[in-house]
Amino acid sequence: MQATPYTLTSTHDVLTPLRIARSVIAGTDVEEAAFARWFDDLRSRFQMKVQRVDLDALVGWSTAPDTGDIAHDSGKFFRIEGLEVHFPHRPVKAWSQPIINQPEVGILGILVREIEGVLHCLIQAKAEPGNYHGLQLCPTVQATRSNYTKVHGGSSVPYLEYFRDTTRHRVLTDVRQSEQGAWFRQKRNRNMVVEVSEDVELLDGFRWVTLGLVHRLLHREDLINMDLRTVLSCIPFAGPDLRTALTVRGDDFHAALVASCNEESGGLHAMSDILSWITEVRTRTEVSTRDVPLGGLPGWHRSAEKISHRSGLFFDVIGVDVRSGAREVNAWTQPMIAPIGTGLVAFLVTRILGVLHVLVHARAEPGYLDVVELAPTVQCTPDNYAVLPRAARPSFVDEVLGAAPEQIRFDTLLSEEGGRFYHSRNKYMIVEVDPEPGFEHPDFRWLTLHQLVDLLRHSHYLNVQARSLVACLHSLSARERR
Repeated sequence: MQATPYTLTSTHDVLTPLRIARSVIAGTDVEEAAFARWFDDLRSRFQMKVQRVDLDALVGWSTAPDTGDIAHDSGKFFRIEGLEVHFPHRPVKAWSQPIINQPEVGILGILVREIEGVLHCLIQAKAEPGNYHGLQLCPTVQATRSNYTKVHGGSSVPYLEYFRDTTRHRVLTDVRQSEQGAWFRQKRNRNMVVEVSEDVELLDGFRWVTLGLVHRLLHREDLINMDLRTVLSCIPFAGPDLRTALTVRGDDFHAALVASCNEESGGLHAMSDILSWITEVRTRTEVSTRDVPLGGLPGWHRSAEKISHRSGLFFDVIGVDVRSGAREVNAWTQPMIAPIGTGLVAFLVTRILGVLHVLVHARAEPGYLDVVELAPTVQCTPDNYAVLPRAARPSFVDEVLGAAPEQIRFDTLLSEEGGRFYHSRNKYMIVEVDPEPGFEHPDFRWLTLHQLVDLLRHSHYLNVQARSLVACLHSLSARERR
């Protein structure tokens, strides 16, 4: 019998920490100035006009007469439905709300290649109808299945072929991750990083940039969009080589941050204990949901222009008319979720034996696929708690809001996904605190950055807000050098 000619492949990651570190430290003032000129030119040419319209004026969308649900006439894209939620062991034990049902798995992908020995990412400047300040930076590909199968009848998604057929390229990251569990019902996207060695035609609106420049730009308001942040967080930013490449000055916080990226530094909890803790929280958390009609949803009222909560808080469902000359389709209408107020998303961090640790929250949301995901220490919209019980106020919110200036390591307003959410913004913060026993809680744990990176190799462990903050933490490795 003839033997099968097997070939063994190295188990080492192709995207080594040293290659990542070289790209991080490559960001320069010269690259940033050239980017600014490019972006200003695009902003003057890529215009999008967004106008709010009545829900009944949405072309191609219909309201079901029996349920009041809002759906596209094609049966694709997404639906706005009603959801009844029961959390028997929470201060707020039950509520009803509108929610987006978008069962498609989209693609969020970054194309990377080495240019003069340094890893570069291909990013896109793109306007979405819900973007605050219009044009923002997003991944190479940011597309739902309905978009890239051209249900809208428009043009093709640029560079999509690199992510649909990866046989000729190196897949560095490929993992399905969730989106907002409070507004989406079990929504997932495929987060991908694909490396090419060949020349790639550079289209208008796209640019090759170093990770160092992306990290700098993360500190600007409303510039790096949510989809780019989530894919960036999935890049394996961890390993012993980072200490050598990134520790370039005697800053204790920076040294602790870099040490936190190295698994050889250890952590307060072993990974086996962390996985057991997550499983235990998922097992003991009781949550149930039930589809209910959007029309007549308890506590909510539909007018001609919106669906809103009787308190005037939380969010509205609105309609928009969109006109753009720089998208696959030049004009369309759609419903969107418009949050009320600016949210607060924060990590508390601390140094334990010289290694930076992050306080994560095992948080349940009605739209999660597996009940609980790891979330930031604080994730809330403070204005909402004016009508909620005092006991519902999030743990540790006072530590974030009361932080002294010297404790704040990151503080930037960033926008959420602009394709479904209208002017949704959160204040993203990283606040350093002294470790105290009072910070221990059955639903919270101190984890290192390398442990978070390890979890991000798998689906549904970190929620989208936590992934954004992981990207922000990584950006401090470059920021602290300046």
